[in-house]
Amino acid sequence: MKRYVVLVFYILVVYFNANAQKSAHSFALGDSVFLLDGKPFQMISGEMHYPRVPREAWRQRMQMAKAMGLNTIGTYVFWNLHEPQKDQFDFTGNNDIAAFVQTAKEEGLWVVLRPSPYVCAEWEFGGYPYWLQNEEGLTVRSKETKYLAEYRKYINELGKHLAPLQVNHGGNILMVQVENEYGSYDKDKAYLDINRKMFIDAGFDGLLYTCDPVKDVKDGHLDGLLPAVNGTDKPAQIKELVRNNHDGKGPYYVAEWYPAWFDWWGTKHHTVPAEKYTPGLDAVLSAGISINMYMFHGGTTRGFMNGANYNDRNPYEPQISSYDYDAPLDEAGNATPKFMEFRKVIMKYLPDGTTLPEVPAAKPVMQLPAIHFTQSTSVFDILPKATGNATPLTFEALHQDYGFVLYRTTLANAASGLLKIKDLRDYGIVFINGKRVAVLDRRLKQDNANIDIPKGKVTLDILVENLGRINFGPYLLKNKKGITEKVLLDDKEIMNWQMYSLPFDDINAIKNKATKNTNDAPVIKTASFNVENVADTYFDMSNWGKGVLWVNGHNLGRYWQVGPQQTIYVPAEWLKKGENKVTILELIKPGETLLQSVTQPVLDKLNK
Repeated sequence: MKRYVVLVFYILVVYFNANAQKSAHSFALGDSVFLLDGKPFQMISGEMHYPRVPREAWRQRMQMAKAMGLNTIGTYVFWNLHEPQKDQFDFTGNNDIAAFVQTAKEEGLWVVLRPSPYVCAEWEFGGYPYWLQNEEGLTVRSKETKYLAEYRKYINELGKHLAPLQVNHGGNILMVQVENEYGSYDKDKAYLDINRKMFIDAGFDGLLYTCDPVKDVKDGHLDGLLPAVNGTDKPAQIKELVRNNHDGKGPYYVAEWYPAWFDWWGTKHHTVPAEKYTPGLDAVLSAGISINMYMFHGGTTRGFMNGANYNDRNPYEPQISSYDYDAPLDEAGNATPKFMEFRKVIMKYLPDGTTLPEVPAAKPVMQLPAIHFTQSTSVFDILPKATGNATPLTFEALHQDYGFVLYRTTLANAASGLLKIKDLRDYGIVFINGKRVAVLDRRLKQDNANIDIPKGKVTLDILVENLGRINFGPYLLKNKKGITEKVLLDDKEIMNWQMYSLPFDDINAIKNKATKNTNDAPVIKTASFNVENVADTYFDMSNWGKGVLWVNGHNLGRYWQVGPQQTIYVPAEWLKKGENKVTILELIKPGETLLQSVTQPVLDKLNK
């Protein structure tokens, strides 16, 4: 009997595997259109990144994509999430990119995969893991051997999870992007070809393509691959660029079409009305061109994963935690007026007989009773074991990715004078004997302050926050964090430092100690609140100073009184009925004790 059961089981496995193979699709380039199973197919795609949406909400966001008329989802893949430390890979929880792709398939959506490995995306270090900077001589986006070795290991690991999900293997991944806007960085075709070969060796044996902004398509494309175009909705321009770089043929694909833009701290919230973009969307779709709107849904850049812009013309510009992007689907996953206007355009170009689902109503939202914090723990009371060195060590030298480092030294009989940090990356709070005496902000090109030093032996502390590594431009290779060189007092170098790593990567592991008098010290505050009916909400941080907020152990991102973001989105998926816990790290207003919630985000309020 047992043998009979085993035989039947074996036959069923063979049967289902054979049928799975039969379900494989073909996806190919026609002269002017994409061909899915030999028939013309127009991608109407929207970008949505799996780490910027709670895993529990992926399906709801995808259903909203279907309701707007999309048939495809585009996503980057983030190396620094999947290999946070060298040779330590993570494809679990919210990092389970294969589950994200499979969920899209269940919802009837195709996927365009963008594993570059450089992604830009307003993401920390453009997606690169911080530890690459510890490999002496390693040069990203180049043929340098150490970089290629690490890149190869990563892409091979990624291939194990995602290559089987390509259309030619029965999955729903239509295309895979090689590199990312490389023409804006360099034009080394041999390097691009190495990328292509590595992707194929990793199992990505379907359709590969490149994408570049209009002015950089020639430099960034590789012969034999489809050159996609970013940042335009002019059909004639799109077709000319593709034909000129693809043997006079199509098909035509706009890989990034921007319905708005992202925000950074201290600047105005970007919004663009739908009517500015609907004519362009209409023109592209009516010309039979495929398109991917960046972003369809931005979500939230939680934790410490925001990037920053910096170049020779503009100051350091770290991005905010909200990645709302003024996208058709807002940060919480609700349809906006832009969503409805885009939907009207898309409906004109759906295949005959296609009916879109009704647009779901907005998700429930709640306002919580005020939360009162009754005790605080000074950051100075929870310091880990120190690392000593004659000169300050960077985050990278401490093998620390994100968060904060406290630099401490002792001054004996020092005179008051000008304290200068060379170089500060990125935000520093200076303390003398626990009293705050200066705040320095790289955004404002601040790296020095006159400080008064009392007589005798004093403790000098400098708490440094990594506000996000640069994700775009020529300075990708100059991205170390902390105090990167030295500290001077009246031009004399200060020596003998103790470094305390404060990554705050597991807030639940920190044991709070009630501090009676925190003075000016940064503090951690924890409180409980009850939820009767779980729904979305927003914590109003407008009366707080600067810091980070966690709910039930989830790092929901940074807040900063400078704006424009004044609220933090709290997704219902990470709340629970009954008791919940909120934790705040407050850097500059330790006396604040009241936390309130609101039912609408505030993303457009600036403070000087």
